[in-house]
Amino acid sequence: MPHDDSLSASAMLSRRRLGLTTAACLVIANMIGSGVFTTTGFSLADLGSRGLVLAAWGLGGVIAMLGAVCYGAIGRRLPESGGEYMMLSRTVHPLAGFLAGWISLVAGFTAPIAVAALLVAAYIGVKGPTGNAIATLAIVLSGALHGVRLGGGVRVQNTAVLLKLLAIGAFVGYGAVRLFGGAATADPPPMHASFPLGVFATSLVWISFSYSGWNAAIYVAGEVRDPGYTLNRSLWMGTAVVTVAYLALNAVFLYSAEATALMGQPDVGRIAAKALGGPVLEHALTALILLALFTSISSMVMIGPRVYAQMADDGLFPRFLQFRGQVPASAVALQCLLAILVVWISGLRELLGFIGFTLGLSTCATVLALMRLRHVEGRERVPLPGYPWLPLAYVSFTLFAVVFMAKNELSGHGAPEILAALATIAAGAALYPIARRGIR
Repeated sequence: MPHDDSLSASAMLSRRRLGLTTAACLVIANMIGSGVFTTTGFSLADLGSRGLVLAAWGLGGVIAMLGAVCYGAIGRRLPESGGEYMMLSRTVHPLAGFLAGWISLVAGFTAPIAVAALLVAAYIGVKGPTGNAIATLAIVLSGALHGVRLGGGVRVQNTAVLLKLLAIGAFVGYGAVRLFGGAATADPPPMHASFPLGVFATSLVWISFSYSGWNAAIYVAGEVRDPGYTLNRSLWMGTAVVTVAYLALNAVFLYSAEATALMGQPDVGRIAAKALGGPVLEHALTALILLALFTSISSMVMIGPRVYAQMADDGLFPRFLQFRGQVPASAVALQCLLAILVVWISGLRELLGFIGFTLGLSTCATVLALMRLRHVEGRERVPLPGYPWLPLAYVSFTLFAVVFMAKNELSGHGAPEILAALATIAAGAALYPIARRGIR
C-alpha cells in the first residue's frame, strides 16, 4: 500500500519538537529497568568469577553500541517515526515492515510494559489483585503523561531520568568509598579450569536483554529536531551512559558482599545495598529500582504508539490510531489498554521469554536491510562507520545469542515460549492480507 501523504510538510515539521536531551533520555529510560539489579546473581552462579561477569556486561555494552551506530545511520537516511516497521517496509517489503510492527505491538512494548508494571508491585511487596491494581495505576499514570500533550510528559520523563542517574551516581559513589576503604570482599576460588565459552555465552544472552532499548529514539525519529544530527548522537550517547552505569553498578554489587551470598540470587542489588549500608541503603536502592521501572514504563508508553500511528498513516492500522495534534492519543490509549489486559490475564507472564527471541530477529533484519540499502544507494546517501564489518559484527553477535537461546529453550522446558514467538510471527503474516485491504 502506498505511503499516505495526506499530512502537509508544515504539519510534519511542527512535530519535530524533541531535542538531543529528550532523545537521549528516552534511550536511557528504556534501557535501565530491573535487569541490571537482578541478572548478575545468576551470571555469577554460572561463571563463578566476578571478572568474567563484568566482562560479559562490558561485551553486552559493545554489542548495544554496535546496534546504536547502525540505527543512527537509519535515522539519518529515513528520519521517520516507526522504528523497524518503517525501515523494513520502506526498504524491503511492506510485509516485512508489517511483521516488525506486529512484533513491536506484541513483544516489543505491550508485554514488557506489563512486566515492568508487575515488577513495580512486586518491589513494593504487594501481590494478587492489589498488586495488579498497582501495576494498572503505573500504566494509567504513564498514559496520562504521554496521551494528552507532548511537553508535560517529556518534562516529567527527562526529570525522572535525571533523578535516576543522580541516584545511581550517589549509590556508586558511596559504594566506591566503602570498597576502597576496605569493605571489598575477596574473590571466590575459580570454578572453571579454562574459559567457559558456553556458560559465558548464556550469561551474555541474558545480559544483552538488559541492554535492550538502545534503539528507543528511532521510534520517535519523525518528531526529532534535526534528525541527521540528533538521532545518531542520542543513540550512542544514551547507550554509552548506560554501559558506564551498568559496569559501575555491577562492580559495586559484586564486591560489596560475599560471592556465595550473591550467587543465584535475583535481588543482588538489595543484598549489596544491605551489606554496604544496612536497611536504610537497602530501602533507598528499592526506591531507585521503582524509579527505574517507572521511567521504563513511561518511555515505552511514549514510543510504542508512534509505531502504530505510523502504520495507521500507511493504512495498515485503523485511522483512529493516527496522530491527532501533538500526540497519537488513541494509540497511547490502545497501548495502555493492551498492557493492562496482560497484567490481569494470568499465565501470560510465563510466556514472556519469547520477547528476546522475536526482537532479536527484528533488529537483525533491520540492520541487514540497512546494509542492503547501503549497497544499492552507496556511501554518500547511506554513510555508515566501519561498513561492512560493524553491522556484520552486530548481526553475528545477535544471531548467535538468539540461536543459542532457542537451542537452550527447546532442549529444556522453554519450548512453549519459542513456539509462542513463532506463533506471533505467523499471526502477523496471517493478518497482513487483511491489513492490506484496509481496516479503516
